[in-house]
Amino acid sequence: MEKIYGFTHYSFFTEMSELAKKHSSFDLSLGLPDFDIDERLKFFLKEAIDCDTHHYEPLAGNPLLIHNIILFNAARKNSIRLKENEITVIPCATFALHTALKSVLNQGDEVIIIQPSYYTYGPSVVLNGGVPVYYDLDQDFTINWEKLQKCISGKTKAIIVNSPQNPTGTVWKQNDWNQLYESIKHQEIYLISEEIYDTYCYDGIEHYSSFLHPELKNRTFCIFSFGKMFHTSGWKVSYLLASEYLTSKFRCHQQYISYSANAPAQYAIARYLEVFDSSENKNAMERKRDIFNEMIAFTPLEATKKAEGSVFQIVNFRNISKTMTDVEFSKWLTIEKGTACLPLSAFYNSRQNSDYVRFSFAKKDELIIEALEHLQKNL
Repeated sequence: MEKIYGFTHYSFFTEMSELAKKHSSFDLSLGLPDFDIDERLKFFLKEAIDCDTHHYEPLAGNPLLIHNIILFNAARKNSIRLKENEITVIPCATFALHTALKSVLNQGDEVIIIQPSYYTYGPSVVLNGGVPVYYDLDQDFTINWEKLQKCISGKTKAIIVNSPQNPTGTVWKQNDWNQLYESIKHQEIYLISEEIYDTYCYDGIEHYSSFLHPELKNRTFCIFSFGKMFHTSGWKVSYLLASEYLTSKFRCHQQYISYSANAPAQYAIARYLEVFDSSENKNAMERKRDIFNEMIAFTPLEATKKAEGSVFQIVNFRNISKTMTDVEFSKWLTIEKGTACLPLSAFYNSRQNSDYVRFSFAKKDELIIEALEHLQKNL
């Protein structure tokens, strides 16, 4: 396995999916939906072909899309009021994370990464000349604010937060953002807030964005994903919220990297936002989460806490094996028991083991049911 910038150029995400395919296993390892997108989205993309949408859009994004992003965010229960110059349409969340870090980091600056976390965070910090500082969530996947405070030094320049979180499904509440601000208010520390599962919050929980916090707003690069909202990750359209000052810094770099995002897809998404009902998507995904949790309760696997948000459920496997590592267990479950998952240690920089694996429930109901029936019979 090749090492690039100190990180292994290799991903369990790829390996587990390939193992599932090789062994004809039920694949609940990745968050890629296996169901079709809304037919109206397809119609609007076809409509884009007949419009003048074949050239670069403005750096900020398609004006109609910008307008409809403003309307969509204003209509949230936790309403986000936006100005045009606080919104930038971008190719994807990974691009936004990388470019936001490029906008604020100097060589040797430290960036706190809350683990478990998505595997691109550390490399993005290093590629921008920064130094990752890892903070591990407590056993119950909550934040110990005193411990987090100890990770902050005079060199800290940014903190990366993900809510709803992949992989734990935890959702940050208003008080969490208040606590974070209290920890960083005396220092110039920026926030990279990845909120790409914002439309998937369950059990009456409403997404509360970092951009709503009056003081954090001026320090925040807040990342959203139409790919996650509409199951269209291949269209490569997302958006970033930031203060006008940080937006200007971000666009200075963006213009030399991607400039703009997919033009026909921007048009289609802009039109779709005019008819999109986020509660329908949320209710459908919440039902899938509940099917998964109701059925897994009849196996030795233990979902100790239902996901509050996102499209993932973490599960404790120690009732089945006390000795296998989570990597070994994931491979065993995929190869021998015909159901693919991911080891939680894949979401840490250097951890070799944990008591948990992650499943995705962003799948057709039939696949979830068949996979869990199979596990009920075979575990």
